[in-house]
Amino acid sequence: MTNSTIEEAGTSDATRVADIGLLILRIGVGAAILQAGLIKAFDFSAAVGFMESAGWRLPGLAAFMVTAAETLGGLGLIFGVLTPLAACAVLAAMVDAWAVNVSAAAFWSEPFNVPFLIGVGAAALLFTGAGAYSVDAKVLGRTAWSARIALALLVVAFAAAILTWISLYGVNPIHFTEPTQR
Repeated sequence: MTNSTIEEAGTSDATRVADIGLLILRIGVGAAILQAGLIKAFDFSAAVGFMESAGWRLPGLAAFMVTAAETLGGLGLIFGVLTPLAACAVLAAMVDAWAVNVSAAAFWSEPFNVPFLIGVGAAALLFTGAGAYSVDAKVLGRTAWSARIALALLVVAFAAAILTWISLYGVNPIHFTEPTQR
């Protein structure tokens, strides 16, 4: 075996291991967010009621948006279908879910929660792509998307989350001290 053959074999093994890691990450993040979306989809009136009781304007629209983002984003991540778009949808939903969780106190009091971790996983997938074991790779011939697209979708995710929060909830979720009741 020549050195170039050994290097190619090592790179191939490293790539396969990375692709398995991406598959595990996609399935884990996708399944967690899909479950959240399906809970809302199967009891949509409860999701609307939660949004309404929390003070969201247009609670039906807000519940639909989060249900669609979680369900479709979860499926997209699990199967690796248009992974950057799925990750963008999941990240946007999780930024708002994180904001809901931290809006009742100083934001650093409990910053690391489930929406935060799912959002971090989605952001990682936004930049790494789906890997070889995905519909993206098998159908589109693409395991990752360009850094420009990933960065643009990261901005879109945060912009969508912020615009949704402002237009449908209307309060600043980031507090440096415990907020007073609204």
